[in-house]
Formats: sequence, C-alpha cells, structure tokens
Amino acid sequence: MKLNLTAALPLALLLPVMAPAQTVFDLGEIVFSAEFGETTLEETGATVSVVTREELEETGETRVIDYIARLPGVDVRSRGPVGGLTSVTIRGAGQNYVRVLVDGIDVADLSGPQAAFDFGSLTTSDISRIELLRGGQSAIYGSEAIGGVINITTLRAEEEGVTQFANIEGGSYNTLRGSYGVAARQGPLDYSVTVTRTQTDGFSAAEENDGFNEADGFESTRLSFSLGHELGNGGRVGVNGFVENARVEFEESFPLSDGSPDEISFNHSYGLRAFVEWPTGSVTNTLTATYYQIERDVRGSYVRDFGSGPTLYTANNVYSGERVNLSYLGAITLSSSTSVRFGLDATRETFSLIGDFGPDAGENDSIGAFGELAWSPSGDLDVVTTLRHDNHARFGGMSSGRLAASWRPTSEWIFRASAARSFREPSLYEMFYRFGGNPLLQPEESRSADIGVERRLGPDAFLRGTLFVNETENVIDYVSGAYVQIPGTVVRRGAELEFGTPITSAWRIDGSYTYTAGENPTLSSGNAWNLEFPEHDLSVTLTGDITDRLAAALSVQSVHNRPTLDDYTVANATFTYAVNGSIDAYLRIDNILDEQYQLVDGYGTSDRAVYLGLRSRF
Repeated sequence: MKLNLTAALPLALLLPVMAPAQTVFDLGEIVFSAEFGETTLEETGATVSVVTREELEETGETRVIDYIARLPGVDVRSRGPVGGLTSVTIRGAGQNYVRVLVDGIDVADLSGPQAAFDFGSLTTSDISRIELLRGGQSAIYGSEAIGGVINITTLRAEEEGVTQFANIEGGSYNTLRGSYGVAARQGPLDYSVTVTRTQTDGFSAAEENDGFNEADGFESTRLSFSLGHELGNGGRVGVNGFVENARVEFEESFPLSDGSPDEISFNHSYGLRAFVEWPTGSVTNTLTATYYQIERDVRGSYVRDFGSGPTLYTANNVYSGERVNLSYLGAITLSSSTSVRFGLDATRETFSLIGDFGPDAGENDSIGAFGELAWSPSGDLDVVTTLRHDNHARFGGMSSGRLAASWRPTSEWIFRASAARSFREPSLYEMFYRFGGNPLLQPEESRSADIGVERRLGPDAFLRGTLFVNETENVIDYVSGAYVQIPGTVVRRGAELEFGTPITSAWRIDGSYTYTAGENPTLSSGNAWNLEFPEHDLSVTLTGDITDRLAAALSVQSVHNRPTLDDYTVANATFTYAVNGSIDAYLRIDNILDEQYQLVDGYGTSDRAVYLGLRSRF
C-alpha cells in the first residue's frame, strides 16, 4: 500500500461545522516544538501534548516515563526498576524512531545499538515542562524523528525575583530522593540551578515470579542549570546544560551470565548548549552550539565452556558516544499573515567501544539545510510547510518535508492535518560494530499522515480525536549475526482519543484511548520487534479536592492485546496536603491493586509501593 499524502489535508478542511459558538477555555498556550518558530496549541496542525510542572506534581510520579505513559499514542518498555533500560514507543514506532531533547540538547545515546534515549534514570525533580509531538518530524529535527519528538524543559525562572524549590521523598525499596533548585529573574538576567539525588535498592529487574530475587539498585546525582541575559538590541544570549552520574545494577544476560550479582554500569553524561539571538533589520538570527557526551562503563562476569570445562571470565567495556552540533536559524516576518524561517546545521557524531568486546569506533558528519513557510490567509486558518535536505558523509543526501494545517471555523472546533516524509539514518553501532556492523546501510524512509478534530465543550472541557498512519521502508534489523536492510514496508496505523471535563466544581476527569495496528509481511514473528505494541491502551485520571487542603489524584491505565504479553490494568493514587502556603506533604501509592504484569517479556515491574514526601516552593 502507498500512502497518499495529498489526501489528508483537503479531507480535514472539508469536514463540516457542527455546532454554534459558545464561551470556551483558552488554548493559546505557546508551543515550542511543533515548528521552527513558536506557535500556539490551537494554531498548530501537528498533534501535540503539553505537560506542565503542576500536572507532574498533581500525580506525583518519580520517573518522567510513568507520566507520559498515559499520554495518547505512547507505550513504554521498562526493564525493571528505576535505572533499568527504558524506552518509549510513539504510535507504534520504537525508541530508535523517537527524538528526545532536554533543554534543546539531543540526548540520544550514540554508544548503544541504536541512537535512542534511555528514560530509566530521568526523574521529574527538575522538569518544568514536556512537549510530546507525534508523527513524522524529520523536516524539523532530522534523523530519528519518524514516530515523534519529546521536548523536555528543566526548571526556569517564571517571574521577577528569586524562587526556591525543595523536595524530599522516601518509601518502598529503601528509596530516597531529594532535590533543591533555585530560579531567579532580575532585570535582564535570569538563571536556574537544580540538584537531584536519587537512590534505591530497587527490585529484581528479571521477573520475580519466575524465581529471580536479586534486587537491582540504582543511585544518581544530577545537576541542571541555565543562565540567560537580555541584550540591549532586543537579542538574548544564554547557556544551559546538565551533568549526571549514575550507578545502575542490571540483570545479567548475554553475554554476561554466570549467576553472580555483579553486573553494574557506571553512567556519566554531560550536555551543554550555548546560544545568541540578535536582530538585524527584518531578520531575527539565532546561532546555537550544543555538545553531548555519554560514557557507560559496563562491568560483569560470565561463564563459558570452550571444551576444557567451565571458566569464569570478566567483561569490562566502556561505551562512549559524542555529538557536536552547530546551527543557524533566521526568521523573517514578510507580512501580518506570512513568515519565513530558514537555516543550516552541522553535526559530528562519534562512537567508541573499548574493552573485552572491542575495540570499535566510528564517526559520521552531516550538514542540513532547511526552510519553513508559515502562512495564515485568514484568522481561522494556519498552514506551515517545512522542507529539509541533509547531506551525510557516508550515504549522501536525504530530503524530508512536512505540511501541517489548523482550521478553526468556529471557536468550538479545530480541525488539524499533517503529512510528512521522514527518515532514520543508520546508527554508528549498526554501521561499525565489529560483530555484524554494516557500513553500506542506507537510511530508513518513512511517510506519515494524521488528521484530527477537536471539540471544545465548555470553559474547561474538550474532546479530541486523531487518525494516523505511518509507512516505513528499508528497515534495519539484526539478522543472522549482521545488520541488514529488510525489503518491504512496515505499516503502523491507528486512532487516538483524548478528553477532559470537570464533573463537579471540585473534581475533574481526563483520559485518553489509543488504538494501534501494524503490518509487517516481510519479517517472521521472531524478528517482528517493530510491531511489539499494544492494540488497545486506555488511561483515565481523576483529580480534585477532598477538602480545602487535601487534594487527590487517581490514575488507571488498562492495556490489551499485546503480541507476546498478557493484558494488564494498573492503578496509582496520590494524596496531597497543603501544610501551609509554601509546603505540601504527599502520599503516593503505586500499583494499588498489586497487579502482576510485565512491560518487556521477562522483566518485572513494581509490586504495590508507598512513598511519602514533602515539597516546598518559597
């Protein structure tokens, strides 16, 4: 089947107007990830979910991944407790098809088999905002952005003066987490610093019901910071970054397997971004440089018998990845209805492996050029066209594009549609790993489209539905000891439904449902890893006030029809008590029903767990 990308937009614009005008809530919240320039939720044709710090605190999750797992289109694959390898699937497209940025820094791990971000250790302590952008986005973000983009922002100064944040939490599995942050805005200067410490004994990453009982602990220290200054000419200069050191105990598996509890990874990651914005006549210019490095020192032991009896071997390996990026973005407002954005970026990525399974090394350079036209022919219609061309040192050029539109015929209705061509370049590991790497690999190519409608039902109520399809060709897979290109087309399609409404003056209900289906006629069931997502995923969250000081949040997620795993329903609850105007005490209960389930075959999840915490803003 070939996807007709030109059909989606006209279909959206021809849908009928079905309701009269009424007073509704404001969707004018600024979105930073859907275009090269900022836009609003109602004006973008892309499908975006925005999560604020207040929403994160309301439900109280420790890990970022535990919150976004309830967003439409998202499936999570977590291998055990906090710190365990954890990936995200968006609209059925796995971790290697999802671009993740933290404060504008691409944090995909170049030292792994695919360039992907491990969410296992990322906590909510220093997070102020998450934007989840679904659908193909390579025209904006380049490689990997086939399934979507997750854009994470850490704490920032939101008002004049100094604001401090503190949080301490303890509970099940001997878990202790604490954080302190300060954010300030004083005239043209703003800055923020947050330090977070997390440690836990954890539980067995391997399923305890299968007889495994070795707890896999985790500890980490993370520092994030930002510094900005407004310039006299209307520009701005700034720097932001993070440093994280973590110690992760992981479950042994090939090639580390001897029954000993000594599998440990010492992970060190660093990110830095510097930028300057300045106007020159009618053009607003932004020059940005980013740097990201990750090093994983993986240690363990294993037993092998090569004919002379079992022998114990140690396996110590250091996996490293580094990315340097320099970009320029220009923006011109041609008229009240038309603006143009354009620019260039250059990236160098390197990978190395030193140790018992090495040495291996590789690098890749790429240069990209892009342009975007944003056109608003009327007050109720916005159309954005984005084109990009990347030239890679190893496999030549790759073009991508996206067309997105938002139409608002009345104040109650929003119709959205987008169509995109995206790509994923082979990872350095896939090209250069000594045991099966293939330097002749070509990029995977994707065509995608979605069409959606949103109905505002009152001041704080809405209903939103989206249909989507994604076709990917030239899929890269590891077959018979080597990375190869698979012929044929992998198809993922489905529907997303979101809703939210107050049910009393004190209580509100929000939820989402995602249906996802896939086709992969070219791969056997043993290699169909890229179709391992649930067919049905329903999430509902109830929030409200029990008394003037006591608030509650109850979330339930029910997942059904997974290819290799059983269905499950898991419920969590958080109760928050306002001690005074600046201090909140909270109780969080994870997995209230003590559901026994897995997110990845063979890996366990938390039993019922209880956590107590204090949170302050002053």
